[in-house]
Amino acid sequence: MMGPDKEMTHREIAKFSKRDAETFPKYEAHLEQLARFVESLLLTTPPDFPPSRPGDLLEYLKIAARVRKLSRRETVGLVKIFTQSAADLLDEWFESPELKVTLATDGVIGANGGPRSAGTAYILMHHVMGGVGGKRGLWGFVRGGMGAVSEAIASAARHAGVEIRIDAEVDHVRISNGEATGVVLKNGDEIGAKMVASNLDPKRTFLSMVGEKQLDAEFVDGIRKFRIEGTSLKMNLALSGLPDFRALPGTPGPQHRATMHLCPSIDYVERAWDDAKYGRPSDKPLLEMTVPTMYDPSLAPQGRHIMGIFLQYAPYTLRDATWDELREPFADRVIDVIAEYAPNIRSIIEERQTLTPLDLERRFGITGGNIFHGEMSLDQMFVMRPLAGWARYRTPIRGLFLCGSGAHPGGGVMGAPGYNAAREMLKG
Repeated sequence: MMGPDKEMTHREIAKFSKRDAETFPKYEAHLEQLARFVESLLLTTPPDFPPSRPGDLLEYLKIAARVRKLSRRETVGLVKIFTQSAADLLDEWFESPELKVTLATDGVIGANGGPRSAGTAYILMHHVMGGVGGKRGLWGFVRGGMGAVSEAIASAARHAGVEIRIDAEVDHVRISNGEATGVVLKNGDEIGAKMVASNLDPKRTFLSMVGEKQLDAEFVDGIRKFRIEGTSLKMNLALSGLPDFRALPGTPGPQHRATMHLCPSIDYVERAWDDAKYGRPSDKPLLEMTVPTMYDPSLAPQGRHIMGIFLQYAPYTLRDATWDELREPFADRVIDVIAEYAPNIRSIIEERQTLTPLDLERRFGITGGNIFHGEMSLDQMFVMRPLAGWARYRTPIRGLFLCGSGAHPGGGVMGAPGYNAAREMLKG
């Protein structure tokens, strides 16, 4: 058990290693210092790469000036966080396998890689950036469910005079002489505009909404090579009670208000990734479970609960089957894994929903079912997201902007890509 109560976290880690319990605050402070540096870049427009104007060089100098403010140890740490695997990073700090796997999970959530894959150390840090209620690195439950975030944004937009159309699928971006002049809906309606912002991923935006004929062949080739296949699966369970864990019996308990991880060791997670590498859903997947009704009972009838399960790994491309064939058998397998830890789980499930990467693509229009709109590896981040030379939210089509997670700084519920794109649009 870990949380914002530092004394409790110290006691819990000390069960496995007193040394690690003493080291953990230093690790948190180190990661926080690096996160503050990276956060300073989240709400900035990346400079062109390679630099093409004198102003680009000035932007790089500004970034270099920020790096110079870091200590030597922090600078080395920054290089490591961008290049190391989560496992290598944690091996440098801790000795307890239990603590290391607990922390390593943040390095693989949503990633195409295992804890020993290079670059997962950055994803680990990406998940601890920001905070809730003034406490860094924490997750928050939204009252009314995540849709309440969208509703809040929509309400603010309407108050500002924005017209929002729903059930209005876009067929393509209307383009005249290389400039976006609006959109054409599936029903044939046309909406004219001086500018168009696309929150779709880069592949869906350029290959479907714009079309290859409107774009340079080299640009199209780059977008085609943009890595975007996901390996995450989401399950939602409607429960008549709460899972009763062998390791911590009794319901309800503080464990039910936490993010609950089922992953006994780093080797376990690495083996789960090994399955996915060869086009198979993990036989023993990493499971991350939350019960939002412990915070917001209004989400379910009295006495009932909702449990969300986020799972690694479920590769979009399967070798010997389709997700339409494997969806329910694999969901059964997931319940079997949970039952190893909480034997009562089958008896309390009233309904279940399984969203494979294919379902995420079909339902939400996310190419490859990738929740980050593209891999968040070093070669697809910052000045390289989505492509070198096109990381400034503008696109080869004048008046068309990218404002989603396929642009800098990537995925996460933070609104930074849209904020940055809006700033660029206001510049005209």
